[in-house]
Amino acid sequence: MAFSSHICVIGSLNIDFAVSTSRCPGPGETLTANSLSVAPGGKGANQAVACGRASLAAEGQQDVAVTMIGAVGSNDTYYSTLIRPMLKDSGVNTEHIEERTDSTTGSATIIVEEAAGGENRILVVPGANHTGMRDVQKILTTLQQMPQSPALVVLQGEIPKDTVVGLLEHFNKPDSTTHVLFNPAPVFPDGVPLSALIDTTVLVMNETEAAQMRASILGESSSDTLSADDLRPEELAAQFHEVAKVKIVLITLGAKGVFYSTITGKQGMVDGVRVQKVVDTTAAGDTFVGYFAAAFARFVSTSSLLAGFDDDIENAVQRANCAAAICVQGQGAMQSIPRMMDVDSLQSHQS
Repeated sequence: MAFSSHICVIGSLNIDFAVSTSRCPGPGETLTANSLSVAPGGKGANQAVACGRASLAAEGQQDVAVTMIGAVGSNDTYYSTLIRPMLKDSGVNTEHIEERTDSTTGSATIIVEEAAGGENRILVVPGANHTGMRDVQKILTTLQQMPQSPALVVLQGEIPKDTVVGLLEHFNKPDSTTHVLFNPAPVFPDGVPLSALIDTTVLVMNETEAAQMRASILGESSSDTLSADDLRPEELAAQFHEVAKVKIVLITLGAKGVFYSTITGKQGMVDGVRVQKVVDTTAAGDTFVGYFAAAFARFVSTSSLLAGFDDDIENAVQRANCAAAICVQGQGAMQSIPRMMDVDSLQSHQS
């Protein structure tokens, strides 16, 4: 199959243990929860699934190749029975996911609080996401051996900081032909060095992450850090353009929508999509990242100058926002990420 472009997601793979409860227990309190589900997850894997599903047409044709690089435990049946089948069914190449004997697959315990509109609290055990993802040169060698070089590498914060920083430094070099989409979630406690972030192509953050990342690139101490409420999205975006030379800044604002800004001066706000009921916000941000990544990878395949994406960015953000809106109406992470036909249907009803 011929692909117009190639995305490589480098990141985490988890098993999600999701507990649905009317409310979270207090200290020393035991509550009876409503349900427990075991499902595939991890920010890296979620974003890979979203990239794949955003690239799959109704007839099963895929226009953008999607590859996942990560690590899992070799003796974990959850990978072979849950994670890998979900990735493959979504059009993701899994041959570069390493199965390690010295680690367990990462896990996340997700508490979904129904009384708080489906908001979630998450506890993560990194496992192989950390022990198996420390060798930057090994990852770069794997990328170099791929038959089609990635046009876009997608990174998040659930693998070791040194790995993320090393990959950012490599792909943000002036002579690099591969673009980077960085979603700093969760934000590393001491942020990311400005030297690594400079010239990143796409930076996707929510308001809180944007305020935390701003503090790290400006060298502010924790006591000096301004909260997201103290800064407007346009002010945050301007600082990432000016200080870190980030080309495209996207700040997701939950139900309010998404603010987008490019270094060439294109700015705008895409309104949030009304939904009947928010069931679970898990993977909504990952869904947004994946759909935007697919749109950007298609643009890169045209070999146009990056400034030309100014004409496409609003549509790309709208589509990614619609996909995220569908995601929050379903339970769980990967299983609630919509396919392209579902997003097409929602957009046609809105127009």
